[in-house]
Amino acid sequence: MRNGGLLGLARLALLLMAAGARARPRPTAPGDQPRPNVVLVACDSMDGRLTFLPGNQTVDLPSINFMKRHGTVFLNAYTNSPICCPSRAAMWSGLFTHLTESWNNFKGLDPDYVTWMDLMEKRGYHAQKFGKLDFTSGHHSVSNRVEAWTRDVNFLLRQEGRPMVKLTGHRKQLRVMERDWQNTDKAVNWIKEEAVNFTQPFILYLGLNLPHPYPSPYAGENFGSSTFLTSPYWLEKVNYEAIKIPKWSSLSEMHPVDYYSSYTKNCTGEFTSEEVRNIRAFYYAMCAETDAMLGEIISALQDTGLLGKTIIIFTADHGELAMEHRQFYKMSMYEGSSHIPLLVMGPGLREQQQIPDVVSLVDIYPTMLDIARIPAPQNLSGYSLVPLLREKAESEVSPRGPRPSWVLSEFHGCNVNSSVYMLRTGKWKYITYSDGSSVLPQLFDLTADPDELTNLAIKFPVTVHSLDKILRSIVNYPKVSSSVHKYNKQQFISWKQSLGHNYSSVIANLRWHQDWLKDQKKYEDAIDKWL
Repeated sequence: MRNGGLLGLARLALLLMAAGARARPRPTAPGDQPRPNVVLVACDSMDGRLTFLPGNQTVDLPSINFMKRHGTVFLNAYTNSPICCPSRAAMWSGLFTHLTESWNNFKGLDPDYVTWMDLMEKRGYHAQKFGKLDFTSGHHSVSNRVEAWTRDVNFLLRQEGRPMVKLTGHRKQLRVMERDWQNTDKAVNWIKEEAVNFTQPFILYLGLNLPHPYPSPYAGENFGSSTFLTSPYWLEKVNYEAIKIPKWSSLSEMHPVDYYSSYTKNCTGEFTSEEVRNIRAFYYAMCAETDAMLGEIISALQDTGLLGKTIIIFTADHGELAMEHRQFYKMSMYEGSSHIPLLVMGPGLREQQQIPDVVSLVDIYPTMLDIARIPAPQNLSGYSLVPLLREKAESEVSPRGPRPSWVLSEFHGCNVNSSVYMLRTGKWKYITYSDGSSVLPQLFDLTADPDELTNLAIKFPVTVHSLDKILRSIVNYPKVSSSVHKYNKQQFISWKQSLGHNYSSVIANLRWHQDWLKDQKKYEDAIDKWL
C-alpha cells in the first residue's frame, strides 16, 4: 500500500460502509450492458477454506469479506494440480494436466500457447499482466526438476529445510513482500493512469507470490522455501485462539505416499504444539498481507469510478498444508493443499451468494470468454462459471450441456513418489495412485471427516469401484502414469549426459545435499539401478 498502506486500508473500510448502505442492485442481463472490464488477482498457496466458516475466523481478511458481501464465494473450488506451474498451465489453457502434459514445475505450456487473455485481446480488450505468471516451460530450479524426475528411485532424501517462522520489521510495517507490493503498485498505477481513459474494456491480471513461504538460507543456498515470514502488523490480524492444531497419524500409520512426502519435506522430526501453531499463525498473517494487496486493486477501481463496470476474480494456484498431515507446502490432494479460494464480484452478478458446486481452475478459461462474449473452444476441460454466478440453467447457455458433478486434480511432480489422481464429487474425495493397484487408494467422506483422518477405501469397496470407474472415464490414468514414468527417465538421462564429468558434483549439491553427501555412492548406485 502506498503512503505506508494506512490510506489503502481506510479507503477499503469506507468502501465497505458505503456499499453496505446502498441497496443491492438487481442483476442485469449480459446483453443489456457493454462488455465489462475484468480483473483477475491470482495469489500463490492460499488455503481456500479461509474464505468461509469456520476457517475465516482465524484471520482478518477485509478485502475477501468485501467480495463475499458484494459477490460470490465458491465453497468447493479446487486446483487441477497442487503445484505452481502445472496448476497455472491448467488455468491459462482450460485443459486438465494430462492434456497439457505439464508434469512438473519445469514443464508447462509452450510460450506461444493461445490463452484466454490472447483471445480477449484479439476481440477488443486492452490486456495487461503484472507479477507472477509461471505457466510456461523452463522455469524453477534444477533441484526441483531433478527431484521430480527421480521420484521413482529407491531412496529417501530430505529436499527442504525444516519449516520455521521468522518475524521481521515492526508493528507499523505493512510491506513485507516488497516484490508483490511493487507489482500491486504497477497494477494500481495502470488502472489510475491508463485504464481509466480506455473507451474499450480491459482485462488486467495481477499475479502475487504470497502467501507462498520464503526461501530458507539457514539450510544452505540450495534448499527450498520453508520459512513463514511476516511482520508484527500482520501477525496482529491473526486470532491465535481460533488456530486449530491438526491431528497427525503416527509415522508408522501414515499412508506410504504421505510418509515419502513428509520425509522429503523435512517434517518427520519432532514438532511442539507451539511450533505448529506459530507456523500456522505466520501463514495466516501472510494471507492477511495478500488480502491487503487485493484491497488496493478494489480501492483503485473505486477511486476511478471503474468498480461498477468491472468483474473481479480472486483465486490461487493451490493451497498450503501449514503442517496438516505432518506436511507444509502443497503437492498433496488433502484439502489444505488442493482447496483454493475463488471469489467473483461485478456488474450483473448476484451478491452475497455461496455456491457449493465443485469447480476448478480449468473453469477460468471458458468463464473469461463467456464474460467477454467470445465463443469458447469445444475441447476445453472446464465450464463457464457465469451460469452459476447468474443462477441460470447451464444447459440453456452451453452447447456442451450441464457441468459435471465432479472435479479432477492430478499431480506428477516432486515430493511425491507416485502420480496421484483425485476425484471430488458430492461428499466424497477419492484419491488413487500410479496404476490404481500398486498403491492403496484413499477415500474420504468430507462431510463426516473434513480433516481427512479416516481412509474409508477398504470399508466401502463399492464406492471406490464406482468412483474409480468415473475417474477412468475421464482419464486413462494408468497409461498417463506410465507416460510420466518414461518422461522422467528420458529427461534425467538427457540431463545427466549434458553434465558429463560434472554429473557427480552437481547432483550431490542439489537441495538434498545434506543427506546425499553422507553416502554419495549409495545414492548414485540407486539411480544407476533405476536407469
